[in-house]
Amino acid sequence: MTRERLEGLLSTHSGRSAMAETDQSQMAPHNVFSDQSLMHNMFVNRLKISNQMEIPTSYGLVAIVNEPTYSFNSADNARPYTLDIILSSERITSIHGVRLNGDGILAVGAGGGCTSVHKNSALALGDKLYLAVGDHVACFSLEPPFRKLWSIQADSATCFGIHLQNERGALYSHGELAITRLSPDGSIIWQVYGADIFSEEFRLMPGYIEAIDFNKSVYRFDYMTGELLHC
Repeated sequence: MTRERLEGLLSTHSGRSAMAETDQSQMAPHNVFSDQSLMHNMFVNRLKISNQMEIPTSYGLVAIVNEPTYSFNSADNARPYTLDIILSSERITSIHGVRLNGDGILAVGAGGGCTSVHKNSALALGDKLYLAVGDHVACFSLEPPFRKLWSIQADSATCFGIHLQNERGALYSHGELAITRLSPDGSIIWQVYGADIFSEEFRLMPGYIEAIDFNKSVYRFDYMTGELLHC
């Protein structure tokens, strides 16, 4: 084979490879869901996650435990719970256990984005426990018989935490896509969205709610109405 012929073949092959790479890049769609999943995981990794959180109550010590390997309706779990509660009909991605004075009283599962246990996973008010798990917020009775009082899908992706504003006695869900005010009976009073996911800081300030999205945009919402005061 002559040198000119060899150079011609190499040139043709190189040109075809470049065309194939160009065509592939043009045909491959941008995976928005992968981007959202990456941002979700980055936020979850920044939370001060532990295997459990503890809340002192008038009924004793409540512990919220992360139970990723728990199997519902099974007698073979390492930590048994008296009552199994599944909050969504879709695939279960998150399971949190509720223990009272060391006894397992509730195992709660939900779909949506996966959540772990951290300081804002739950709060207790009187005889009620409010729990954020997956894409749901649920309310349970700490007074026997232990039971679910209500649950609601607080975010279409993930509920990162549940917060109480003491002066107003108001509950707020910090969601991945939405900030939501909930009534004591589990109804949505208002729900607001940002330009991107709320993957950064969330704080209850004296005069407003402050949330920061993935692009570092700062939002300030009115407590009563959810009106955007600043962005």
